[in-house]
Amino acid sequence: MPFSKLGLPPALINGVKAMGYVDPTPIQLRAIPVVLGGGDLIGSAQTGTGKTAAFALPVLARLGKHEPRGPRVLVLEPTRELAAQVETAFRDFGRFTDIRATVVHGGVGYGRQRSEIQAGTDIVIATPGRLMDFLQERTLRLDNLKILILDEVDRMLDMGFVKDVKKIIAMCPKERQTLFFSATVPPEIEEVARFALRNPARIEIGVARTVNKSVTHAFYPVNVGQKFDLLVALLEKTDFNSCLVFSRTKHGADKIARKLKAANHSVAVLHANRSQSQRVEALEGFKSGKYEVMVATDIAARGIDVAGVSHVINYDIPANPEDYVHRIGRTGRAAAVGDAFTLTTPEQAAEIRDIERFIGQKVPQLKLEGFPYGAAPRPALGFQGAAPNYPQRPPGRGGQHQRPAHGGHQPRSPQGGGQQRQSPYQVPEPPAAGQGGHGPRPAQGGQGGAHSPAPKKSGFLSRGNWFRR
Repeated sequence: MPFSKLGLPPALINGVKAMGYVDPTPIQLRAIPVVLGGGDLIGSAQTGTGKTAAFALPVLARLGKHEPRGPRVLVLEPTRELAAQVETAFRDFGRFTDIRATVVHGGVGYGRQRSEIQAGTDIVIATPGRLMDFLQERTLRLDNLKILILDEVDRMLDMGFVKDVKKIIAMCPKERQTLFFSATVPPEIEEVARFALRNPARIEIGVARTVNKSVTHAFYPVNVGQKFDLLVALLEKTDFNSCLVFSRTKHGADKIARKLKAANHSVAVLHANRSQSQRVEALEGFKSGKYEVMVATDIAARGIDVAGVSHVINYDIPANPEDYVHRIGRTGRAAAVGDAFTLTTPEQAAEIRDIERFIGQKVPQLKLEGFPYGAAPRPALGFQGAAPNYPQRPPGRGGQHQRPAHGGHQPRSPQGGGQQRQSPYQVPEPPAAGQGGHGPRPAQGGQGGAHSPAPKKSGFLSRGNWFRR
C-alpha cells in the first residue's frame, strides 16, 4: 500500500516523495492509521525500520496549520543527536506545510532555543534535562499540548531519565494523545506506560532480540595486543562505503581515532566528551562522505540514522548483549545489506555466550586470511614517539578519499534491493568439540534452488557464501 492510501494530506505526500520514499515500512503501515485516529500507542520495532516517520507523518497531519500558541506536540529523546535528527525529519516531511518545529537540548546556549519557543512553535523535540530547565523557568508551558511522544524509551530509562520523564508526563494535560516508541519493551517501560497511556494499541514488528536479517555478522578472535592491527587489516581488506567503529570508552575512542588517522584513514569521533559543535561536525561529515570511518561510543548505538553505513566493527565487545543488537543495527538499515565484525579476546568467552544466548543463535568465529596471528604486536594504544609505519592505503582512499554522499534518501520499497559487496570473511574457526556447526554457509553450486555467486577477488568472500578461488 503506498503512502497516498494511508489518509495523509497532499502536502505530506509531497514531502514523502521529496524525501525519496516509495512505500511505507511495516511499522509505518500499521502505526500511521492508529495515530491519525487519535489513539494511544506503544510501538516496538527493530532498529532501522522507520519509527520516526511512523509518528512524524500522522502527527503533522493531525496538526494541520501553524498556530502561534504552543507547543501542541512534545517529543522526548534521550540524546542530543537523536533530538536533532528527529527535528530534521519533522522539517523534511513538513517542508510543504507551515508547521514550526524547535529542537531543545543541552551542550549549546539557551538564547536561540528560548527565542524560538517564545516566537511560537508547534512541535518541541527535546532532551529531558534542557526541557526541565525551560519548564522550571516557565519559558515553556505545556497547557496547549495535544500529543506527547516518548521516543527510544528504553534508552531514556537506561540513561536514568525515569524521574524527569515522570515529572514531564505529570505536567502535561490529562486529555492528550500519548505515543511510546522503543526497540524493546522491558518491565520498566510497562510501568511508565501504565502511568502515561490509556488503552494503548500495541504494534510489534519483528523480534526485539533478533539481529536484522540483512546484516551478516561474525566474531573475530584475536589476542589483546593485536586488536588494533586486526582492525587495520579488516579495513584494508574490506570494500566498504562507510564504517562505524564502536569503542566501550570515550578515552579508547580517541586513541583508536588517532591511530587510524596515522594509518591514513579519514576519521570522525563521536562521544559525550565532545562539544556540541564537534559532535554535529562529526555526524554531518560522516553522512556527507568527508569521513569514511567514525569511531564512537554507545552514544551512536541507538537511533542514529546514517544512510549508507556498510560496515560496523565492534572494537570492544559491548557491555550488554542488548547493545550488540543496537550497535550492528546501524548497518543494514531500510532494506539495505550490511556487515558487522566484533573483535573478541580469549578472556571474553562468557560475554560471547551471553550475546549468543540473547539473540538465540550461534555467531560464526572467523579468522582473517593472511593476518599474522601470534606475531609481535605494534605498540599498544597510547604509544609514545613516532607513529608506526602502517601500509599506505590504496590511492583514492583515506584523506584523499572521495565517495558519493550518503546523506540523501534513495527510493526504496519493502522488498529492499541493497547491493551486494565484497566482504573480508575468510576461513571460519572450526567449532569446538561437541558444538553444532553454526559457521558460514558453504558455496552453493548444482543444487536445486541455489545460485552460483559471482566471481570475487582471490582471498575475498561473498556475503553469506564463503569460497575461495
